[in-house]
Amino acid sequence: MDVVIVADAAEVAERAADQIAAVILRRPDAVLGVATGSSPIGTYNALAERVRSGVLDFSRAGAFALDEYAGIDLRHPESYHEVIRRTVTEPLGLDPARVHVPDGSAADLTAAGEEYERLILAAGGVELQLLGIGANGHIGFNEPTSSFGSRTRQKTLAPQTRADNARFFDSADEVPVHCITQGLGTILDARELLLVAQGESKAEAVAAMIEGPLASVCPASALQLHRNATVVVDRAAASKLRLTGYYEHVQQYRTVGVGAV
Repeated sequence: MDVVIVADAAEVAERAADQIAAVILRRPDAVLGVATGSSPIGTYNALAERVRSGVLDFSRAGAFALDEYAGIDLRHPESYHEVIRRTVTEPLGLDPARVHVPDGSAADLTAAGEEYERLILAAGGVELQLLGIGANGHIGFNEPTSSFGSRTRQKTLAPQTRADNARFFDSADEVPVHCITQGLGTILDARELLLVAQGESKAEAVAAMIEGPLASVCPASALQLHRNATVVVDRAAASKLRLTGYYEHVQQYRTVGVGAV
């Protein structure tokens, strides 16, 4: 994977926005994978600024969200249907008909997961999947011990994930226990992966993802299996990496058209 270490969260957002912008400029009708949580917000804001300035146009693009809480009212402000609408669809000018979020309100979540897989396949697959990382190494809502071959399905949220997400709700008790999420196998099907992380609280997970063993205890380590994965982190999130000097050396001597070694 290509590891890019930058100064701060603002630079993470701009570097990630550059990579997504390159996809849209190359292919205006590209299908993007979009993530929720705090990590990608800066990236969405940077892209929205480019839309407002007329540099980018997402009107022909499509999008698939990674996950959704199970049993939550889709009109709840913290349902991912609503989060994606206000942070992605509207600011970037996407056509709502081309933006998809897993159906966490479905009576049969297994069938809903299978239908979501069919929708992604019918759209031609995801060109670039944007990801954040949880403090316990989860991507999407694939908690530790998730199968690397997993597809969109129901999962039970880890206590740490619920505690981390409690800040978005009025109380910790309001955070749903279950969810529906794209599986690690689904995520790995995207043609390009882009993960962003900021802050010291993500440092251990980032180190496990990049330098730790390929292990289901750190679901994000699945990125080691992908042929085109980029990780953009600030110095705080990179603080527990052992090979920082090498990653910076690779970026310094990068040649146009040649990938990371």
